[in-house]
Amino acid sequence: MLGGSNPVSGANPTGTGSSLNFIGKHCYAYSGMFDATQSEVTMLSFTTANAYAVAKLTVSGAIDSATTGNGLSTVFVVKINSQEVMRIKVDTDQEDSPTLEVVPILLEPFSKIEVTNISNGDVSSRKTSASIVGRVYA
Repeated sequence: MLGGSNPVSGANPTGTGSSLNFIGKHCYAYSGMFDATQSEVTMLSFTTANAYAVAKLTVSGAIDSATTGNGLSTVFVVKINSQEVMRIKVDTDQEDSPTLEVVPILLEPFSKIEVTNISNGDVSSRKTSASIVGRVYA
């Protein structure tokens, strides 16, 4: 198994959290919504076990569902075993960056996976999110 000890589902199969959850041969993690902030925030953090997963990481920039305009840039950092392996920048204003990115990722066995983010402004009404969805291979 990659993360939690329950091979059918994780501790929060219908909710959000920083851990990796399982349904049969599939895994997922949903960070939930985080306020846009100029401080680095950990959105997902878990350690895999004796299997690997081929997955997609989806990150969403700081958006406010009630208003448009006045967006923010957000950078997501992915670390495997404390080593930075990618940075993903999204922008929800008029910069030439997408507001959402989907990136393939291999979740290696016995590895600590961490996804953090930081925005260029502190706006509590603007929310960011991250998720990982994939298939587990033993």
